[in-house]
Amino acid sequence: MAEMEIAINGQHKTSPTKDDGVYDRAKAVKAFDDAKTGVQGLVDAGIAKLPPFFYMSPEDLHDHPTLTDPHLHSNFQVPIIDLKDILDPAEHKEIVEKTRSAAEEWGFFQVINHGIPQHVLKEVLDGVRRFHEQPTEAKMKYYSREADIVRYYTNYDLLQSRGASWRDTLICVMAPNPPPPEKYPSACRDILLEYSKHVQRLGEVILGLLSEAMGLDPDHLNDIGCSEGHTFGCQYYPACPEPDRTLGHVRHRDPDFLTILLQDQIGGLQVLHEQHWIDVPPMEGSLIVNIGDLLQLISNDKLKSVEHRVLAKSVGPRISLACLFTTHFEASSKVYGPLKQLTSPHNPPLYKETSILNYLSSYASVGGLGNALSSFKL
Repeated sequence: MAEMEIAINGQHKTSPTKDDGVYDRAKAVKAFDDAKTGVQGLVDAGIAKLPPFFYMSPEDLHDHPTLTDPHLHSNFQVPIIDLKDILDPAEHKEIVEKTRSAAEEWGFFQVINHGIPQHVLKEVLDGVRRFHEQPTEAKMKYYSREADIVRYYTNYDLLQSRGASWRDTLICVMAPNPPPPEKYPSACRDILLEYSKHVQRLGEVILGLLSEAMGLDPDHLNDIGCSEGHTFGCQYYPACPEPDRTLGHVRHRDPDFLTILLQDQIGGLQVLHEQHWIDVPPMEGSLIVNIGDLLQLISNDKLKSVEHRVLAKSVGPRISLACLFTTHFEASSKVYGPLKQLTSPHNPPLYKETSILNYLSSYASVGGLGNALSSFKL
């Protein structure tokens, strides 16, 4: 019988592969999840082939063509917005216009001269790496599928997905009601807390620009709570033995108002634009911003939450840190719907009002490949 090896609590155990015709996917996934060693545990075990539950169909891997050289087509380059002169009135107006264009046409853009020191960006990526590369025993105590303030896991949808993505994740809720500092892992605690302060300010600036871009008061999106909470997704994508058979992160939209992403120099992030996958190349010192579903909803489709994914690579690890602006973990009765300032008899609301928790329930039910917003269409 063809077999694969999985390291479970330091011991090697075998399970049949898909080719045997007796492969029990649910059993294999449970064994992997119960081991609490993550994707990195498979790499540490020296696997040469992926466990079959990571395999993705050709339809999922090649659903749209990839534009391999966007520099040949100026219309396919992710916008770059320079915030250096944001306080200059004349430059500010141009920055708002560039932000509007990027948010409406792409839903994705990169920002430079954003005010977060380069050493902080480097140190926070180093902190994410330290957490994921520490001994397994130190990480296992954080491994959970519950909605904990701090948790470590592989794939939030591992038990339901058609094919698992090749990555491990550390989730840390940073605001609005952070836990005591000692709740965060010691391997990255101090730098996560420092980066949180910086990225909170930047998020407020970007939401201010987006407010102005929609013709609203600069404080509008911040005042209604779009920057009230933020959560870190600290991602670790080890080198993959079969990168052509899976993805680092399956195509998805973000379940938040706004995401600010810091990625290292490995690359692999792609955004879906005009039915093509477009590379979002790493730029040292830059941060990537993308519109989330909740911001598309309250903007009444003026701003676009777009699908994106991460390729699996034979080199690595790839390290990234996504800051999601939302209050996922707050039990609130607050509801969000299309802003009245953006609707009219000629431009009626496109969505029903929803709470964040109700939206998240829809997001979980449709999975990464679905469109949670469709549940709220009028």
